[in-house]
Amino acid sequence: MIQTNENMMERDLYVIWHPCTQMKDHETLPLVPIKSGKGIYLYDFDGNKYIDAVSSWWVNIFGHANSQINQKIKEQLDTLEHVLLAGFSHEPAIELAHKLVNITPRLLEKVFYVDNGSSAVEASLKMSYHYHLNKGKKKPIFLSLTNSYHGETIGALSVGDVALYKETYEPLLIGNRQVPVPHDQSEEAAQKALEVLESVLKDSAYEIAALIVEPLVQGAGGMHMYHPLYLSGARVLTKKYDVHLIADEIMTGFGRTGKMFACEYADVSPDFMTLSKALTGGYLPLSVVMTSNEIYQAFYCDYNEHKAFLHSHSYTGNPLACAAALATLDIFENNDILGENEKKRSYIEQETEKFTLLSNVKEVRQQGMITAIELQGYDASERIGLGLYRYALKEGVLLRPLGNIIYFMPPYIITYEEIDKMINVAYLGIKQL
Repeated sequence: MIQTNENMMERDLYVIWHPCTQMKDHETLPLVPIKSGKGIYLYDFDGNKYIDAVSSWWVNIFGHANSQINQKIKEQLDTLEHVLLAGFSHEPAIELAHKLVNITPRLLEKVFYVDNGSSAVEASLKMSYHYHLNKGKKKPIFLSLTNSYHGETIGALSVGDVALYKETYEPLLIGNRQVPVPHDQSEEAAQKALEVLESVLKDSAYEIAALIVEPLVQGAGGMHMYHPLYLSGARVLTKKYDVHLIADEIMTGFGRTGKMFACEYADVSPDFMTLSKALTGGYLPLSVVMTSNEIYQAFYCDYNEHKAFLHSHSYTGNPLACAAALATLDIFENNDILGENEKKRSYIEQETEKFTLLSNVKEVRQQGMITAIELQGYDASERIGLGLYRYALKEGVLLRPLGNIIYFMPPYIITYEEIDKMINVAYLGIKQL
């Protein structure tokens, strides 16, 4: 039987409940079954191709079916597919951990493997709370920024602030307080937000374990961006008041903001850094929590002292995923990825200036290989983003707007001609609204 989009969609909808989806939408919104991917393109069963302008939820940085990553995984597959990481180890996990320690901010000298972004956030929250407990302090509250997003498991959801995800589960969430995110990318906005942060820490640091932030760019919060001054100031204040700083670089890490890690813009070393998404080049689930020797030592004890960090996942440090991550880092090491990205960033900035002339565009903002176009004059009930999503698909571009925010976060291998198509499709779609 020849498979088509129609029969694959029918078979899918009979059994699969999709993430972040109101399934009733698919009564009128066609599901797109993908048969294959190559480079920045996804191909469906009817022979249509789509530019993956969102890197398949921000993970695929070097393109689909990348030959170098493919080869590393194939080699690993014939050697070791998985082994538990409790009491055992393997070469890919060891090599990857050393590489990560070498490229992340100073003081981050220990690697804790987890499975996915939300789980990494969960582990970092638990580590922070448990560290303070091992030091004789009970600090059950976490601090986060307004408009933030850190995942959708209970702990990660607790420290987020996107109502669409959070409101329903409010009774289940752990203790969290929020302080204002800087309202724009200016130094003035950063300074005002820091003043509020210090006021809260001065009054409540005794019960706050950690401040968790998405450095420079809040992803699911509409690609909101702020100045590095806030990061450097937050690092000073958290140290002053004995509160940990958790840098959630799950989306911003591995070159997306223009540097390898967004924390580099402020030259700060957080107490914890969570990494996932692009870590494996978009191939396999893997995440890590990076932390310091100081924090590690607080858990190092004789068994009967009950200070150990008892947290695990079945596929922690999976060798195939680690092999994909090693191949991804090899690509960075052997190519001037950040330099080429800067050229593309500049080109995208130049080509998106025309959006500012449209009356329904409020703002165009950019940080590295992330560009966001915020629309104005539309109510959420109009679902403008969904309309643009439909239009772009017909034109061969996968966009996935966040409400009234249209954004570009393509694989780094995108060509200038493909950038032109991605931008022009979005421009014409917005112009026709």
